[in-house]
Amino acid sequence: MTVVQARLPELEYELLRKRARSERRPIQDVVRAAIRAHVLEDSVDASEPIFRELAHQKGPRGKDRTAERVDELLYSSP
Repeated sequence: MTVVQARLPELEYELLRKRARSERRPIQDVVRAAIRAHVLEDSVDASEPIFRELAHQKGPRGKDRTAERVDELLYSSP
């Protein structure tokens, strides 16, 4: 693990400290979570087959068959 140092204005440090205390977590955990939330993408690639194949599969009488289709795609033999 790499150690990173940062200089923070007193107000930012106090906000960070209060957040960590309210969540009952160490400051370093709160900082790491904030970095991950800011840096890592939280998106879905709509071109993935699971999203193309399962676009609301309607069965007879308009019943949504998406869950059934998932099972068919994942568990059926080729």
